[in-house]
Amino acid sequence: MSSTYQIGNEVSDDEQTVEQEEERFEGVEERVELRPTVELEIQAKVDLNHPDGVGRGLTLEAEERLLAREQEIGRTRERADRGQDAEREAGTRGTVAVGSVEQRRTFEKRAASVDPWCDPDRKDPREMLSRDELAAVNRQTVRLDEKLRGWTRAAISRRLAERVADGASMTSAVMAVYEELRTAPGQVIPIGNVGEVNRREVSIEGTVRKLWEPSSPVIQQVGLIEDETGVVRFTAWRKSDVPMVREGETVEFRSVAKNWYEGRCSVALTGWSSVHFPERRQW
Repeated sequence: MSSTYQIGNEVSDDEQTVEQEEERFEGVEERVELRPTVELEIQAKVDLNHPDGVGRGLTLEAEERLLAREQEIGRTRERADRGQDAEREAGTRGTVAVGSVEQRRTFEKRAASVDPWCDPDRKDPREMLSRDELAAVNRQTVRLDEKLRGWTRAAISRRLAERVADGASMTSAVMAVYEELRTAPGQVIPIGNVGEVNRREVSIEGTVRKLWEPSSPVIQQVGLIEDETGVVRFTAWRKSDVPMVREGETVEFRSVAKNWYEGRCSVALTGWSSVHFPERRQW
């Protein structure tokens, strides 16, 4: 009886030992973490970034969708005619050019009601002059070209020919064209004519005679600018953000606004104005 009992005890002890070992190793198995080797990581990066491996790692449906999208983009970028400019682009440019010519012609037709020489169907006035008159127009054109900036000889001669064809003498035609083109929009006009020009913005050039201390923090500079024809007061607002000028410096004010105060005309540099320095360009 005792031997049987001992054997039973020994078996029980073994079973307990096995169970304890299983419990101990069972926790270890749950904590096992599988990691790729360095070789596998390198190969994965190569497969992912290789041009022939685009789409790997996706499902078959996603890979097919990706390939179809790339093919669609490629077809969209290709021009239908394989040329430098597509036919659609060339056609659009042609349509815009024709429309621009038609709009200009319509505008000139309307302007002809005020100035008959604006009619595009009317002959060039130089064709209507005699040989002597045309020669005189050409000579006066050379003289005016030396005094007027920003005008071509063709434009000057046409304006002279229009005046002569209307019956004006050569002297009066030269004076009228000179005053017209000298004070035309966009041209630098004499300071003495600032108050006479019938528009809100002008461009002038002259020498800064004097500068005063601004009376308000919103004013950047205030002073006088003059040329051989006259003098005018100017005000540069701080918000205009234009360069500072100095006394005795020759400057050119572009697109300055005209103001009237107590019967006197002055100009103001606004956000649309600009300041240029002719002497600095010579440097």
